[in-house]
Amino acid sequence: QVQLVESGGGLVQAGDSLRLSCAASGRTFSSYAMGWFRQAPGKERELVAAITSPGGTVYAASVKGRFGISRDNAKLTVYLQMNRLKPEDTAVYFCAADRDSSGQYRDPTTYDYWGQGTQVTVSS
Repeated sequence: QVQLVESGGGLVQAGDSLRLSCAASGRTFSSYAMGWFRQAPGKERELVAAITSPGGTVYAASVKGRFGISRDNAKLTVYLQMNRLKPEDTAVYFCAADRDSSGQYRDPTTYDYWGQGTQVTVSS
């Protein structure tokens, strides 16, 4: 069993930056694909960014060039650096782990483990 704990959310103004962290338990973390998803009220959960075990990355078109995903396998942690935040980035952000690294990064049903979420609110 893998446990994921997100941190780093908060209330910021448009144009500000935040870095989210996701701390994982489990010795096999380095072999998992990891994803950051977000869900705004009344909307479906959507992929923000994903990172493969070797470090390949995938981004949603809406955040490409503003957000960066990275991982530190020694610290069992994946990060989401969010720059130039916009009000439409407001959502609960979730960290997720895909133990099979299936490659279906945008499909939330692919992921086996989820964190509890952290709120990000961007005011205009």
